[in-house]
Amino acid sequence: MAVMALLVLSYIFPRWFNIAKLVLLALVALTVLDTLILFFTKKGLNGSRILPEKLSNGDQNPITLTIENFYTFPVYIRIIDEIPEQFQIRDFKIDRKLSASSVTELQYELRPTERGEYHFGKLNIYATSVFGLVARRFTFDDTSMVPTYPSFIQLRKYDLMAISNNLHQYGIKKVRRLGHTMEFEQIKEYVMGDDLRTINWKATAKKNALMVNQFQDEKSQPVYSVIDKGRVMKMPFEGLSLVDYAINAALVISNVALKKQDKAGMFTFSKKVENIVVAERRTSQMNLILESLYNVNTDFYESDFSRLYADVKRNIKQRSLILLYTNFETLDGLYRQLPYLKGIAKNHLLVVIFFKNTELNSIIKDEAQTIQQAYDKVIAEKFAFEKRLIVNELKKYGIYSILTTPENLTLDTINKYLEIKARGLL
Repeated sequence: MAVMALLVLSYIFPRWFNIAKLVLLALVALTVLDTLILFFTKKGLNGSRILPEKLSNGDQNPITLTIENFYTFPVYIRIIDEIPEQFQIRDFKIDRKLSASSVTELQYELRPTERGEYHFGKLNIYATSVFGLVARRFTFDDTSMVPTYPSFIQLRKYDLMAISNNLHQYGIKKVRRLGHTMEFEQIKEYVMGDDLRTINWKATAKKNALMVNQFQDEKSQPVYSVIDKGRVMKMPFEGLSLVDYAINAALVISNVALKKQDKAGMFTFSKKVENIVVAERRTSQMNLILESLYNVNTDFYESDFSRLYADVKRNIKQRSLILLYTNFETLDGLYRQLPYLKGIAKNHLLVVIFFKNTELNSIIKDEAQTIQQAYDKVIAEKFAFEKRLIVNELKKYGIYSILTTPENLTLDTINKYLEIKARGLL
């Protein structure tokens, strides 16, 4: 641009014409030199993209790029990676300076918000020398596909916290055990600190020493995560739909149940019951649950709770803990399904998990300035109040519930499960 401006000005000031020609010749010479030094070597750069085996839905996933510079001088690069179309990122680029004859490792993160196949395109790298007049394009890595699964990163996080015994630091409560579960383990000799209520007087008389009954947590109890994939679960929150939050929570709670020596299973329902994984304690159970959750998608149908009730009654014979992930916005919506929920609760311990409408919080908290804002605030408070009424209505019929926000869903579900285990309710 500066050369063009100089040439234009030379028509006004003829004495500048020779200067403009010299500058133009110098620019052409530098461009030729720049081209030669960039294209002289056949293999100037080598690049590769290191992808994880699978992506974790709703989490930041690291993508690693390795760039090797074969030039004997520093180069400036611009990386344009063709990331999957689901992210809708149109301006992705990374600018870096590479030292001579060096290997550089770069990393960026992607946060998928839906499960499925993600196709990466080519890795494009544009190299320029210190002159910056010519750019040479290098292309690496043909298209590759990475599947996105439910949040296994979240699963590992809670797994590690359980191993390190630091769960309370992340909001998981320590629940005081009330009474005993019904599973007898052995009779042992009394030691200081044993509960006097567990003294076995017959064994004490026979052994002529104070003997007590020892109990252990009742194990191998079925825990089912039941996910409503109807239209009520299509609502988005921070990029993820409610059904994706439910899927991530179901994955974690299944792992926690297996760690507690219980059986974990799951299924989904809308117009019919699908994706059934029978509650078991086998080593491959988590992989079966993960693969089943991978293909779960919401639809726009009204969920059939009568079909859910019939399938539960027909197929789940042993009393089980059923964690039902769904959503009710109004009492009328609950009343339509309440007979079926009561039917399930007769034979099983049912926990209905539904969501607070967090979008209404800002409306409720803000002071109304206009008549329209006052009207909106009243309606928002009405919806929030109805959610609390739903909790009370379920409680009347012995149905447990969790009213939570999407981001606290996993923690609240784990806390409720631990509370049920501690109280021996199952």
